[in-house]
Amino acid sequence: MRFAVYQVSRKGGREKNEDRMGYCYTRDAGLFALADGMGGHPQGEVAAQLALQTLAALFQRDARPRLADPLAFLRMAVLAGHRELQQYARRHGLGDTPRTTVVACVLQGDAAYWAHCGDSRLYMVRGDKLVARTRDHSYIELQGVLNQVVPISASFNRNVLFTCLGSPTEPMVDAVGPVRLQPGDRVLLCSDGLWGNVGDAEITSEIAARQIADAVPELVERALRQGGEKCDNVTAIAFEWEADDDADAQGGVQTQVLGEDLFASSIQTVAVGDAQADEIDDAEIERSIQEINDAIRRASDKRQ
Repeated sequence: MRFAVYQVSRKGGREKNEDRMGYCYTRDAGLFALADGMGGHPQGEVAAQLALQTLAALFQRDARPRLADPLAFLRMAVLAGHRELQQYARRHGLGDTPRTTVVACVLQGDAAYWAHCGDSRLYMVRGDKLVARTRDHSYIELQGVLNQVVPISASFNRNVLFTCLGSPTEPMVDAVGPVRLQPGDRVLLCSDGLWGNVGDAEITSEIAARQIADAVPELVERALRQGGEKCDNVTAIAFEWEADDDADAQGGVQTQVLGEDLFASSIQTVAVGDAQADEIDDAEIERSIQEINDAIRRASDKRQ
């Protein structure tokens, strides 16, 4: 596989950044994921990190170097993240379980597969067209589909999510795929801090018009500006499939350089069932992102 990737996360006006994102890959498969820890519940940053660590650990276990069934893997791994949060709450004697949204995408062969729970989104852009977007698990999105059947009161908070990881009941997981990819297709995963301040049309046009290494930070900065002093955390990770030479030079990855049993990741992984996420801080996340971007640039330089 050959793709270009770029990721960035900003705290905005919040006390701390509860978003997490990252990617990992083997020779024949890739996983991109983003989680947004939910306010109003304890340790949102821990919830997001545990969800991603679980996804990455299971991907490392099962992609040898391909996944037998990418859609089944995504459903299983997201639900495993949910169980990890419940176990974490029990181990630490918490009265409430940390909660998070999640969106994840698998690349394998010439196809993409994705799954999500909550309102972290995936956008797929082909040329200058938005060809796919996840639908939030929120009452405002549900209203758009079911309003003629079950009207929702105007006084109801329609932005409330009706499912997430860490909830008391089994979370809803929507999964899609396979979606056949064409060279130049671009996929963006983002938290609501981005799409809540920048519309779908703006996101599409920016992703379509510029290299993702330029488009993604511009969208994040635009969301921060338009969100103002109280802007939510803004986090995004994007990749371009079979990127051209210019994009490849800006964060390109050639998975063929990996051996059959090798695994690369920007997500800190631990054994599933033994995750320790108490010491996570923003500086650590920034260092991790910088290390990955430096490694990508070094790999690109070696191929030139």
